[in-house]
Amino acid sequence: MRIALAGNPNSGKTTLFNAITGKIEHVGNWPGVTVAKKEGDVKSDLTKSGNKIRVVDLPGAYSLSPFTSEESITSDFVKSADADVIINIVDATNLNRSLMFTTQLLELGLPVVVALNKVDLIEKKGISIDEKDLSLKLGCPVVKTSSIKGHGLQSLVDKAVSLKGGLQKAPYTGKSITEVTEKQEADDSDRERFAFVDKIVKEVESRNTESKKQTKHDSIDRIVAHKIWGIPIFAAIIYIVFSISQTYLGPLLADSLVGWIDSVYAYADGLMGETVSPILKTLLLDGIIGGVGAVVGFLPLIMVLFFLLALLEDSGYMARVAIVMDRHLKKVGLSGKSIIPMVIGTGCAIPGVMATRTIRDDRQRRTTAMLTPFMPCGAKLPVIALFAGVFFQDAAWVGTSMYFVAIAIVIFGALIVQRITKEGPSRGYFIMELPEYRIPSIKRAFISMFSRAKAFIIKAATIILLCNVAVQIMQSYSWGFHLVEEGMEGTSILASIASPFAWLLIPLGFGAWQLAAAAITGFIAKENVVGTLAVVYSISNFIDPEELSLVSGANDVASIMGLTSVAALSYLVFNLFTPPCFAAIGAMNAEMDSRKWLWAGIGFQFGMGYTVSYFVYQLGTLITTGSFGAGAFPGLIAVGIYFGILIYLMRRNESEVSMSMGGAA
Repeated sequence: MRIALAGNPNSGKTTLFNAITGKIEHVGNWPGVTVAKKEGDVKSDLTKSGNKIRVVDLPGAYSLSPFTSEESITSDFVKSADADVIINIVDATNLNRSLMFTTQLLELGLPVVVALNKVDLIEKKGISIDEKDLSLKLGCPVVKTSSIKGHGLQSLVDKAVSLKGGLQKAPYTGKSITEVTEKQEADDSDRERFAFVDKIVKEVESRNTESKKQTKHDSIDRIVAHKIWGIPIFAAIIYIVFSISQTYLGPLLADSLVGWIDSVYAYADGLMGETVSPILKTLLLDGIIGGVGAVVGFLPLIMVLFFLLALLEDSGYMARVAIVMDRHLKKVGLSGKSIIPMVIGTGCAIPGVMATRTIRDDRQRRTTAMLTPFMPCGAKLPVIALFAGVFFQDAAWVGTSMYFVAIAIVIFGALIVQRITKEGPSRGYFIMELPEYRIPSIKRAFISMFSRAKAFIIKAATIILLCNVAVQIMQSYSWGFHLVEEGMEGTSILASIASPFAWLLIPLGFGAWQLAAAAITGFIAKENVVGTLAVVYSISNFIDPEELSLVSGANDVASIMGLTSVAALSYLVFNLFTPPCFAAIGAMNAEMDSRKWLWAGIGFQFGMGYTVSYFVYQLGTLITTGSFGAGAFPGLIAVGIYFGILIYLMRRNESEVSMSMGGAA
């Protein structure tokens, strides 16, 4: 049996999907979290018959007449009758809006069960809904549920199973959406639908609250979502989050994990003894255990950060961040919806880029897909943590500043695209139902944290492990496959590949082939930067479990890398703001649906990362030493060429617009 879950965004649909399947799909307070259908089996304790029940979680939609690509997924799926039963999740706190979509589903003639969700909130709001009367008026079963608290799930599944193979028709007499072809007919149908829904709501719902009365949530929003104070408050919150995760609690929790990794390293070293081949021993100890362990050693710091961000999101605050940033993004030609992919992208760039499909305008969608990877994602956090610890004594301002540098780059990039395409400020409206503030669920935060930690560990055990093995082999052998002697690593395969790139990076302050090699492997997965540095510099782990600090002390590690603090900041910026991993680039390609935009986006990302890194190093060196760093003039030429291309594209577009206007005259 196959059940489809369909409903408006932010109706609790994915939370209900997780509750009845036991999965841990990401849940957010805004539309765009689910952008592709997800599938899972109903938990065995909810299936009385013991038969397999497949559930499909469809993207949120307001209508079966799709305006965005994720709405098309939902519309195509339900119209193709691929499901035996449709469970329509209806937000009980906003019945009027939700039932518009319900009437469209009912007109398809498929079995529909309405899950009247969020019933745990309606009593607090002074709302009462007669679900039996609602069922009679809609002509379909209605079950009260609370996806968060798990209420009504058994009844919902039982009712859906009982409807398999049946047909039903709502007592709605307006034109079917499949019959609407002309605009006037569509307008007439919508008016009839609104009138029908409005009549039902008035008869089944009663409210004891005063809609004009200002609530405590409104009072809080006047502060945290203020057009002036909103951004400083956001900056302070992010600073606190990074202080807890990167300076205090995170390193404390890393103690036991790093100690365990060191024990595995020592045990493997003793087990192999002196009889094992040196190259095999080096490969296992330094390439696999050391390289992967260096990345995994930062897992507690990342888990604490994800936990805190999950709490912020569950509290309803992150939705306010989207509202705060909306007014600024519109001025540079982006949609208000652009902030949603960027917030999602702080977890992982791939779903962030995929979330851009909620944006209708092609240019805005492609621009957002190009700019979203600039936001520091979970894969970049080990790099931030490493360099903040080695060169800046775990200062929380390092991670915090990277987020705001990313926002500045996004705004600058949007302005450039706006000038090239000659598009004005966005005139579209960003409409998003703000969730109520609530005490965040510790359980859901832990689930979110462990799901992301699981993905991190899987990546470390596959992509990062294989990459570190390849790096170790290439560093150990020359092109003639002769073992490279100690002190002659510059003759290795890895050095010969990375050295040409290292020359290009001299103006940025890090011209060593080891650092270039780590940056290159970062394009496979950003965590590889940490793993590769551990391999090429033979550092088994970056964190000392005894002192809860960087191994051998920050100064020793810094001297091994040969970087000043300014050059280290430049290297960090370069790795964060050049193109993302290959998987994220693949997502960009899919959402942009244009090779021209894809390559332009990759070129812009390379140029922007190089430019910001150049100015950080050269200006930082000038301030700290009184003179520019090495390669200042060649780097300035490279930056000048980059900006010259951007200016040329902007002026060429202006000329084309002028010529077209002259021809029209």
